[in-house]
Order: sequence, then C-alpha cells, then structure tokens
Amino acid sequence: MRHPALLLAIVFNSTLSFSQDIITTKAGEDILAKISEVGHTEIKYRKFDNPDGPMFTLLRSDVLMIRYENGTKDVFNDEPKPVTVSPAPNANLYLQGQMDASTYYEGYKGAGTGTLIVSLLSPLAGLIPAIACSSTRPRDQKLMYPDADLMKNTNYHNGYTQRAKKIKSKKVWKNWLIAFGINIVLSIALQSK
Repeated sequence: MRHPALLLAIVFNSTLSFSQDIITTKAGEDILAKISEVGHTEIKYRKFDNPDGPMFTLLRSDVLMIRYENGTKDVFNDEPKPVTVSPAPNANLYLQGQMDASTYYEGYKGAGTGTLIVSLLSPLAGLIPAIACSSTRPRDQKLMYPDADLMKNTNYHNGYTQRAKKIKSKKVWKNWLIAFGINIVLSIALQSK
C-alpha cells in the first residue's frame, strides 16, 4: 500500500464523524453535538465537546439535517413552513354563519308575536318587550342551526348568532311598529266618529 497514512486518516475521520451527532443548519454551519430531543418545533442538544454543559435549543425550521452517531440521518428541508392562518377561511365561516341564519333561523316568532300582542293593547307597554327582546341574543335552543359541528367553530357561531339577533330584533320592532300603526289608525277612526 502506497499511502498507509492517508488510509489511516480516512478511517480515523470516518470513525470520528460517527462518534457524535452533527447538526447542519440551513445557514451551512455544522454543529458537533449530542442530541437530547427532536421536538415538533425545537431541537435540544449539548455540545459534543462539553456533554455536561448547558442545553442548547435550535428551531427545527433552521435545521437542514441531523446526522446521528449511528449513521442514520433526519433531513428537515421538506418540512412545511409554519402556516399563518389567513382571515379568509374564518371570514368565510363567519359569512356562512350569517347566510345560514338568514335561511334557517325562525326562533323570533315568539318574541315578535308577544311584542305585537302587548303593543296592540298599549304601544307604550309594548316598548318593554320590544326593548327586552331586541337587546337579548336568541337562546341556543331557538337558533335552529343546520349543523351542530359548524356551531362549534367560533367564527361560524358568531356569524350565525349575530345575524339571528338582528333578524329577531328587526321582527320585534316591525311588529311593534305594526301595532303602533294600528293603534294610530284606530285612534283616528274613533276620533272621527
């Protein structure tokens, strides 16, 4: 053999490279380490030359690859970037909730009818149920929503209940105005006799 020193250096170098973990960052830095934990977002390690030293942490998104001492490796370059939730899906669920409330919500009938009856007897007294009913959110059992799973989504729930409250309020005040109008017409008719 012509270069026994070269062969010895190659064997020693390959043995040395597998006696510790090597973290390769996306910036191209190799860190000789002893990996303690590879989590979903972080990698915890100690420096190879100071195994009893402090624990270091790298963001997993900053690491390209880990070559472990046993020869296996983990490559992280295909990891998805952290997803930022855009407002569009939430806005869509909010709007869907509003549209569904316009289609399905009919729980206003009791509040509207009660306001109409009381207001027919006295428009002033009818203000009490009108104000009370229009300022409160419809009860959950009166919402008549089409999908219980969707109602668990905050955006859908908010859209549905806000629209339902507006529908209820509009119906209540419409019935109060109808009763008020009827009272005015009756008053005029009675005065003209």
